[in-house]
Amino acid sequence: MPIKLDYRILLSQWMRQGAETLTASCDDGNLEMLGTLAQKIVDALKSGGKVLLCGNGGSASQAQHISAEFVGRFKRERRGLAAMALTTDTSILTAVGNDYGYEKVFSRQVESLGRSGDVLIALSTSGNSENVIKAVEVALSLGITVACFTGRKGGKLGAMTPLVFRVPSDDTSHVQEAHITALHALCDVVESTFSS
Repeated sequence: MPIKLDYRILLSQWMRQGAETLTASCDDGNLEMLGTLAQKIVDALKSGGKVLLCGNGGSASQAQHISAEFVGRFKRERRGLAAMALTTDTSILTAVGNDYGYEKVFSRQVESLGRSGDVLIALSTSGNSENVIKAVEVALSLGITVACFTGRKGGKLGAMTPLVFRVPSDDTSHVQEAHITALHALCDVVESTFSS
């Protein structure tokens, strides 16, 4: 059965809006931020550090996705790269959430696993996710490099670190689409320095 013309129009509008958001995200500031972050990650990994990632909802799945790209591979054969999504261990998430509150589910892990020289990638389309903010606070106190990925306004996270990838949109889904594209680009650059 052919797709109705109305559906095609809606689908086309949606995809064009996403493409426009992605294009608008490729400004000099965001590209410079990604380049700086790539170098910080390479330096961390070469010196025995790791990449930690966190976020909620769709951002949680992106944290897991990018962690898998580092540990497994993105496009090239190379050694595994140390990365960990703080969104995956249900025993830790439920224990910390129950004992300390949901706002500490990531910060407690950063406190336990993070070391100076590591990198934390914090994802929040609003920039105001309390559990992500607390993770960033702990990371900064430990001397961990922090990079935040947000939407247009940046929220509280946008003011916490100079490394902010800000997508010029208030539409959560389009912000997340730009985040995953930027994170894939980051994986490609980092991986290129470790591939054989």
